[in-house]
Amino acid sequence: MSLLFRDDAYMQQAQGSVLALSGQGIVLDRALFYPTGGGQPADTGKLEWDGGGCRIIDARKGDGEQVILVPEEGAERPEHDAVVTQVLDWDRRHAHMRIHTALHLLSVVIPLGVTGGQIGAEKGRLDFDMPEPPEDKAALEDELNALIARDLDVTEQWISDAELEANPGLVKTMSVQPPKGAGRVRLVRIGTEREQIDLQPCGGTHVARTSEIGRVRIGKIENKGRNNRRVHLHLDG
Repeated sequence: MSLLFRDDAYMQQAQGSVLALSGQGIVLDRALFYPTGGGQPADTGKLEWDGGGCRIIDARKGDGEQVILVPEEGAERPEHDAVVTQVLDWDRRHAHMRIHTALHLLSVVIPLGVTGGQIGAEKGRLDFDMPEPPEDKAALEDELNALIARDLDVTEQWISDAELEANPGLVKTMSVQPPKGAGRVRLVRIGTEREQIDLQPCGGTHVARTSEIGRVRIGKIENKGRNNRRVHLHLDG
């Protein structure tokens, strides 16, 4: 299984061959659609083939690295072994990339344990192990937008499961651990190795440079428990 969304987050369409058809959906040999996971929603879009096509309304993780594409109810389906063209709803994917990268930076300006999170097309949120709300929300927002405006590189590298075990501080999320067992884990870095702003395990899609996020706004900060605060983040244009 080739995970195209991981190889190139900017790829908007690609061919694939149908490996399996079931009541759950359609499995291709090359996965352009990101499946729901890590707080990031699935991509949507369409499949096209000679003489037909269908809308894809969801994508889910299957066995191993399989991605199951869920078509609209009652939609036509391609035949087994058919060659199809996958086409993303690009504006939605790109918005997820912007929000996801911005949330990584939010975890930099609020350097506390992350207890949950969710990504959307216009906004996202992180939950923090934060007994008291921040004293100056405006200062946090200014710091966050200053990092974005620095036009920092966003890159990836891979380390072994053993290397991650030896460096537990890389994991910011307290509620969900990065997937292990495949032998290696993907890290997303913001900044350079010499001037690193953030480095953490992540399997989602991100922009290539922070300036692509654009200006953001910190919204409501909600009390979600004795030591838990939910910080909402909005794309501001």
